[in-house]
Amino acid sequence: MTEYSTLAAVDLGSNSFRLQVARVVGEQIYPLDNLREMVRLAAGLTADKRLDEDSQARALDCLKCFGERLRGFPPHTVRAVGTNSLRVAKNAPAFLKKAEAALGFPIEVIAGREEARLIYLGVAHGLPVSSNNRLVVDIGGGSTEFIIGSRLKPIRLESLYMGCVSHSLRFFPDGKITKAAMKQAELAARTEVQTIAAEFSGDQWQDAFGSSGTARALGDILKLNNFGDGSSSGDITAEGLENFRDYLLKVGDSRKIEIAGLRAERAPVIVGGFVIMSAAFSELGIRRMSQAMGALRQGVLYDLLGRFHNHDMREVTVRQFMRRYQVDPAQAGRVESLALALGKQLLTGSPDELEDALRILSWAARLHEVGISVAHSGYHKHSAYILGNADMPGFSKMEQARLSLLALAHRGTLSKARGLVATLPDLKLLFALRLAALFHRSRSDIELPRLEVSLGNAECALRIEREWLERNPLTDTALHTEAEEWATLGFDLRIRDWPEGGKADKADKLIGGTAGA
Repeated sequence: MTEYSTLAAVDLGSNSFRLQVARVVGEQIYPLDNLREMVRLAAGLTADKRLDEDSQARALDCLKCFGERLRGFPPHTVRAVGTNSLRVAKNAPAFLKKAEAALGFPIEVIAGREEARLIYLGVAHGLPVSSNNRLVVDIGGGSTEFIIGSRLKPIRLESLYMGCVSHSLRFFPDGKITKAAMKQAELAARTEVQTIAAEFSGDQWQDAFGSSGTARALGDILKLNNFGDGSSSGDITAEGLENFRDYLLKVGDSRKIEIAGLRAERAPVIVGGFVIMSAAFSELGIRRMSQAMGALRQGVLYDLLGRFHNHDMREVTVRQFMRRYQVDPAQAGRVESLALALGKQLLTGSPDELEDALRILSWAARLHEVGISVAHSGYHKHSAYILGNADMPGFSKMEQARLSLLALAHRGTLSKARGLVATLPDLKLLFALRLAALFHRSRSDIELPRLEVSLGNAECALRIEREWLERNPLTDTALHTEAEEWATLGFDLRIRDWPEGGKADKADKLIGGTAGA
């Protein structure tokens, strides 16, 4: 993949949207520009989990501004990620189409644990080298991520469905801060944190860090109002949180909070953020938490940089999945090799686009049999479920969806792909994968014939030696069945012989197809 001197990350958080542009020097990233807008996407989620028109309008206005700043950036230098609100919103797909048009770049919705991994990556790069295990807590607008890691490697990842916006709206909808509401909010947050307490307790780590806006705001509040232990470090302490709790109950209304260290725009959601942080302190045995400068957007940048330097987390995940699900490496290699050879004939586009498409095809070929570990019968369905629903570090939900579909449709009836494969490039990937699996059905090393493939809007073609097919009648039959399957998607699959002399022309012979074989 081409290397670039400037990269950009867009974080579509549930509370705020952020853009960071950075300069690349070797394997380090140096910030050049930062933009931030308080969009409060989570506040726009209706009772039936749909983004309302106002929140969508705020988001699109912000993304248009970001798009103007990113104008002229090569596509592969920008990565935009969506978090919890876009994970849960039922109308997220429709909104994302408008959002991508406003931004000018694709937007990936990432899973909670992938968000946690990227947060840790961003935090770890901004911390001094240490052999200690580190706990990182990141309170977002709609979710809270917990990570234990060592150096640059995360050890445990978790994402809980509660954030400063969602918790504030749930327990303090009118801004009133009463003892009863505070108690209910605290119990709910502690109950959530208790589900992970055993894995994230204080004996699992030595240093605790808070990242993102809530942690930073709480640190500033405790420091500037002498709520803590008197130090000027800006650390969050259990004593400081208790003192801030007393202050909130005394004020009694988030709209009346006027305190040093708290921006007016964050005041409506600080109570929910405080409650979640307090619950983390209580349930995980935290006594002191330092500030971390890095967060999700920095992690996205370093992950993007890693891809250019051949340190792609997705490749690591694929290898791990092959081991975990006991994939036959020899068979995976056979299918991958042929699928890539056919894919190179079928695909068109820029070098980066081709590289991306072939990478997806490679992963699909290596992972299409993960479902055999569940059951051989209908294994492609099990493969599709695993690839669509498992935690796959480095992969976005959209990438997992593509892998899942390719696994589901790589064999059997193609009717299941109708309406799911929306683009011609993905149909070409599917064509290559199906043929590769078909030719290697014997699961042994065989001498393959010379193959030539093409796929257009309504026709696909395979050129193969007639004599080879005559020697391999099982494959011959399978190819004619394949032609029937492609017909269900409106494609006429023509199977042609190589003409004498080896060069294709209009007079070569048709071996089979769905229209006048």
